[in-house]
Amino acid sequence: QVQLVESGGGLAQAGGSLRLSCAASGSIFRILAMGWYRQAPGKQRELVASITSGGSTNYADSVKGRFTISRDNKNNMLYLQMNSLKYEDTAVYYCNAVNRDNPWGQGTQVTVSS
Repeated sequence: QVQLVESGGGLAQAGGSLRLSCAASGSIFRILAMGWYRQAPGKQRELVASITSGGSTNYADSVKGRFTISRDNKNNMLYLQMNSLKYEDTAVYYCNAVNRDNPWGQGTQVTVSS
């Protein structure tokens, strides 16, 4: 298992930017495909961006061109750069492995004011 701690959320205006960070424990991190997920009130958790161990990325249509996922395998870190934020990006954001049963962290709240 990998333990995950998200940070970097906060309040931003529409059109603004935030950078989320995820600190992961364990050497297994570097071989895992990782993703950023979000859950808005009353909605299911959704995967918004993912990155393979080799650095290939994929994005949900709703964030494509605005969000960038990256990773630092040496330091067991995962990042999500969020630009051109929209009100509908408001959610709790989580990092976790993709297609693997791993415990969730506490998440970090992102609130975008319109």
